[in-house]
Amino acid sequence: MNFNNIDKQIIITQAGEGNTQINNFPSLPPQLQTNPFTPPQPRKGGLFGREEELEKLHQLLQSGKNVCVVSGMGGVGKTGLVREYANLTECTSFFTGGVYYIDARDRQNMAAEIIALTKWRFKAELPADLSTQQMVKACWQAWKGQTENVLLILDDVSGLAENIKTYLPPTDLVSMRLLMTSRETPDKRIAEKLELQVLSEAAAVDLLASIIGQSRVDQEPEQAKLLCYELGYLPLALELVAYYLDDEDYQDLSLLAMRGKLQEKVKHPSLSPEQVPGGMQAQRGLQAAFDLSWDELKPEAKHLACVLGAFAASPVYWGFVTRIYQQLQGESFNEDNLKDRWLKSLRKLHLVITVEENIYNLHLLIHDYFSQQFKQHSDYSQIKQVYCNVFVDIAGDVEQSSNLETFNLIEPHLKKMIAWRKSNENTQLAYSLNQLALLYESQGRYNDAELLYLQSLDISKRQRGADHPLVASSLNNLAGIYESQGRYNDAELLYLQSLDIRKCQLDNDHPDIATSLNNLALLYKLQGRYNDAESLFLQSLDIRKRQFVADYSDVAQSLNNLAELYTLQGNYNEAEPLYLQSLDISKHQLGNDHPNVATSLNNLAELYRLQGRYNDAEPLYLQSSEIRKCQLGADHPDIAQSLNNLALLYYLQGNYNEAEPLYLQSLEIWKRQLDAEHPNVATGLNNLAVLYEVQGRYNEAEPLFLQSLDIRKRQLGAEHPDVADSLNNLAELYRNQGRYNDAETLYLQSLEIWKRQLGTDHPDVAQSLNNLALLYHSQGRYNDAEPLYLQSLEIRKRQLGADHPSVATSLNNLALLYESQGKYSEAEDLAQQALAIYQNRLGNQHPNTQNAAVTVKLLYVMGLLHCNKETLISILQALAQQANFPALNTETALTLLEMIESNPEHLSSIREYLQQQTEASDSDT
Repeated sequence: MNFNNIDKQIIITQAGEGNTQINNFPSLPPQLQTNPFTPPQPRKGGLFGREEELEKLHQLLQSGKNVCVVSGMGGVGKTGLVREYANLTECTSFFTGGVYYIDARDRQNMAAEIIALTKWRFKAELPADLSTQQMVKACWQAWKGQTENVLLILDDVSGLAENIKTYLPPTDLVSMRLLMTSRETPDKRIAEKLELQVLSEAAAVDLLASIIGQSRVDQEPEQAKLLCYELGYLPLALELVAYYLDDEDYQDLSLLAMRGKLQEKVKHPSLSPEQVPGGMQAQRGLQAAFDLSWDELKPEAKHLACVLGAFAASPVYWGFVTRIYQQLQGESFNEDNLKDRWLKSLRKLHLVITVEENIYNLHLLIHDYFSQQFKQHSDYSQIKQVYCNVFVDIAGDVEQSSNLETFNLIEPHLKKMIAWRKSNENTQLAYSLNQLALLYESQGRYNDAELLYLQSLDISKRQRGADHPLVASSLNNLAGIYESQGRYNDAELLYLQSLDIRKCQLDNDHPDIATSLNNLALLYKLQGRYNDAESLFLQSLDIRKRQFVADYSDVAQSLNNLAELYTLQGNYNEAEPLYLQSLDISKHQLGNDHPNVATSLNNLAELYRLQGRYNDAEPLYLQSSEIRKCQLGADHPDIAQSLNNLALLYYLQGNYNEAEPLYLQSLEIWKRQLDAEHPNVATGLNNLAVLYEVQGRYNEAEPLFLQSLDIRKRQLGAEHPDVADSLNNLAELYRNQGRYNDAETLYLQSLEIWKRQLGTDHPDVAQSLNNLALLYHSQGRYNDAEPLYLQSLEIRKRQLGADHPSVATSLNNLALLYESQGKYSEAEDLAQQALAIYQNRLGNQHPNTQNAAVTVKLLYVMGLLHCNKETLISILQALAQQANFPALNTETALTLLEMIESNPEHLSSIREYLQQQTEASDSDT
């Protein structure tokens, strides 16, 4: 039995008010759940005439160099080749560690793509203070732990000559193969090269026949050959022309007539090979195929093609297209026509490719062609303006919980809108930059987010002046980034500036002032400045009550945040009615099934958990989880929060087998939806490690603690308080393993971080002092332990109040130290104080109360029997065995101690037994 009370950091994710306010528009794609790096499916029907190239590519990827580039002109089929290869059995059998695909076109920062993949694959973060080049090196270092062969495909890389060296894997990364496609030729010293040529005549004819039918080719074999020649034997050009011929309106068109149509499109008097170089011939044939397909389109389909050309060269979510048309056409907009007629006509001619339901893509060359047509369209300015307006609205949909796939569908198009708007600096541009920053923040890309927030702030200042409310909003959002990074002093300065501007420019009761007060209070709560936080929370609540009716949702939010503060202070009786009020308002305003109601239920359950009211907490956690599943989907990050908190409840009840699968489910959801390097993933790893530790599964716990620590260091910085939490928990593991020197080093590091970041009087500093004292206590270094226990106790009294449960923990641990030193009278007095606090604040059924009751009874009975603790516990174990108790736990220990205390016969017989033992020992001596 262990009657010590130890402060262990198990992280609970609660929902206070966020720092960035966003609008809600139902325009974003649903949260996707697939692997965002899965290679796309190959061309239906396979490739023609590429058998030798596929075999050669497979051989090159097994050669000495770990980089290979497939090069060739646009339209020659490089993308088709690598996609075909990625789906071959020979490829997947050899690269058993996985095949990953990144569409690199229109991506200016290849390093960011490699970093994103690495973070997703290993569910881990990189240190935020590294340069981009250092981050790429760290990525390759992470892949060295992958023993199975891995293939990474970067498709359509530009700037190969200038950029390749910055993101090449090191030569000693033997399990990795990097396969790129590019129109440029690489340096043969650093990469294997497969230069893809145009198709042979026979393969080109076979490709044509596979689409239009062999019978049409057989009717005009020579014309088929000439047609393929005039198209330069390029697969893309051949496919476009073949799908044109396959259209029901042209199935009777001869190949000779088709050649005539193409010749009209080529802007040159002759197509003879003597007069036109082969490469130019191929490109002119491709241009002619584009023009021919374009002429086939109705004006409405051409208009849609121009709208698609306005997007960035990345996959397009159909919902974005329909929003543009809703603004362009107003009430006359007919989505059925747009999709079932005009989109269908583009797909029929193979100009648009379906990636998956409601997500479409264009070949890069087709995208370029559509873009050129867009620039020449009479509606160019109108389409461009509406595109920008729509993406300003879409920017408002960005959530801090956006997953990686959602990020990839929004980011390139939002960046294009911003690029268009940069020449006209205004508040809309500042807002768009702010929302793109929020998108980066959702992926933990704090450095990218900070840069954009700073740009937004700078524009707002220039456009509106340094004292404008919009500037206050920018300062608020930038402060939120600094708060997330643990840069509390920087955050406080900006929050105060934001608050000052709002106080000067707005009425005293303006809602934005309430928001500023609330956010500053949240920061002070993190810093342990509870009195300052309470004052601000109350001011914010008062404004919201005056501005809105008493049951408005912002009032519910303020009540929730104040309740969280009181919970941290151990003022549970004050917190409960506030949580209940917040819950009632949310239900009344939003309905019983709203996600905010789920949050309120979760937080109330958390209060009951802290009070040891486990039976009250469990149904609330379950209700919260069910609402979130119904409203948000089973894979939403908030579901992970619910599973995590329910797992913690089961952990505290000792139901370890029920807790573990919930922790694992929670962790997997966070990894899939938020990236493997997200701080929430670090929380999930930490909590799972704590569970394994208490089960004695130390070898499983340690790597999880280390992973959690690494993520926090990379994402939050080495000085973040969460890093101190991880160091503390790892130290606790080492203490339990008897690795005292390792534990002491980590405890001291943790203590120093908390002191520097939070101040010497923060409750977390008290926790660190307590745990370091516990280590010294375990080592018998009583003189070192006592002053630390006393410092911890004094901080907790000052910061939390003399009757806080953490004060009781300090009193209890100090009592156990005095007991170890034989100071039984002092120990019993402190233990009684601890028990009284626990009974008053937590109730008699709470585990801490029962443990404290055991400590008090132990000390009292030790005094009656004049024996030490070890002797008394041995007696209790013997009595438990005689009474057929299954184990000596808290409940049975209390029962036996009360029996000894209250029964003179038992007391007398035990005294007699102890006397006999003493005499026997003296006789032996």
